[in-house]
Amino acid sequence: MTSKATRGRQEVEMKKLQKESSRQVTFSKRRNGLFKKASEICLPCGANIGIIVFSPKGKPFIFGHPNIETILGRFFSGSLAMDDYENGSATTETGLCFQELYDECEEALEKLKEEKKKRIEHTKEAMKNKGEFWWDEAIDDNMGLEELEAYLKAIEELRNNVARKANESMMCDVVADSGGYFDFGIAADAFNFDHCPSHDFGAAGQL
Repeated sequence: MTSKATRGRQEVEMKKLQKESSRQVTFSKRRNGLFKKASEICLPCGANIGIIVFSPKGKPFIFGHPNIETILGRFFSGSLAMDDYENGSATTETGLCFQELYDECEEALEKLKEEKKKRIEHTKEAMKNKGEFWWDEAIDDNMGLEELEAYLKAIEELRNNVARKANESMMCDVVADSGGYFDFGIAADAFNFDHCPSHDFGAAGQL
């Protein structure tokens, strides 16, 4: 039996993303990745690096080791050496300080993710306590991309559950009389929440 031929790994075409939301998400992830790679060079090698990145909206993001002021001063003065950092102990001490800051940033990001998750669960629980249909509520303009994606996923799960329950209910009514099995084939698409517009976030596939 011959195996199916594949095209192998394809090179992703580098071009500007059309959707602003996709550009923002991609910029944030690529920027963090760039800074992380820079730190991985600084710490083990004792290298001095300066990076300045401007977001699509013009907001500057800066990475510097040992600090951006020292890097810029060295660059504009044309100095080829940094006497303050030729001593190995000084470089090690600076690297340890930077590692602590990096670990604190990672911890803060994890806490932020947990807070977003709790906020989503709290919103769902609040809707249940109101006795209202949570999908009838207006979408909060302050919801982030991850929260919107979770909201859309909840809508899709609800639609699938309604279709499954409808099939089960109709089968119970008929099987009791016929003694046979019937699948009414009600698809989730049959339940269309017209008052819940679809949302195309367009970010996940662009990263």
